[in-house]
Amino acid sequence: MTDLLVHEMRGDVAVLRLNRPAKRNAINDPLIVAIRDFFRDPPKDAKAAVIHGAGEHFCAGLDLSELTTRTPQETMRHSQFWHEAFHYVQMGGLPVVAAMHGAVIGGGLELASATHVRVAEPSCFYALPEGQRGIFVGGGGSVRVSRLIGAGRMAEMMLTGRAYDATAGQALGLSHYVVGKGEALDKALELAAKIATNAPMTNYAILNALPRIADMPMAEGLFMESIMTSLVQGADGAQERLRAFLDKRAGKVGL
Repeated sequence: MTDLLVHEMRGDVAVLRLNRPAKRNAINDPLIVAIRDFFRDPPKDAKAAVIHGAGEHFCAGLDLSELTTRTPQETMRHSQFWHEAFHYVQMGGLPVVAAMHGAVIGGGLELASATHVRVAEPSCFYALPEGQRGIFVGGGGSVRVSRLIGAGRMAEMMLTGRAYDATAGQALGLSHYVVGKGEALDKALELAAKIATNAPMTNYAILNALPRIADMPMAEGLFMESIMTSLVQGADGAQERLRAFLDKRAGKVGL
């Protein structure tokens, strides 16, 4: 770990703080390494994670001050390095809740889109200013962000540099919850603690099977669903959870 990414455990939940407040938590190479390394090999006792930003912002994206002149091949490899890091965020096995405030722009939005549940405060604003910077998204945004809001909306954001506030971002699907000022972290911790009580195999299937099924033709997707349901229901503890529900020992679903 590094002081750029501060980690603590709160029960079963790993809490990570992006810790470059003077840079609005912009992502440099050491920070992306720390993100990759954590989610590639998370603590064995962690069952969910929360990621948030120090200071007034979640993440202002790529640290442009650290851009160096690279060959096209070097630039491609650098992009693929971000892809690897965010792959572990999305598919590494830990459900991840993002607590967002302030800037969620560029690479910060790419990071947020790799998480599974996103909580926004009223100060949130989302943007993809790459068009104005003479660059292109390189951290998976063309895949993950466009799947959240559609390729047409993403193109508009990149072409115009338009920023969306928390309310508009919620309507677009960039967040799942909008809470009051200063409440995002507490809400994220609450959600992560609840997620951590799920059956581990069910969480793993949700994280790893759902996005892949979405890419499959219908027949293959349905076949994969049948495989996953057989694996999940055969996992340790699954039958006991079902018996607890049938015996009215489990909590009911409700608002």
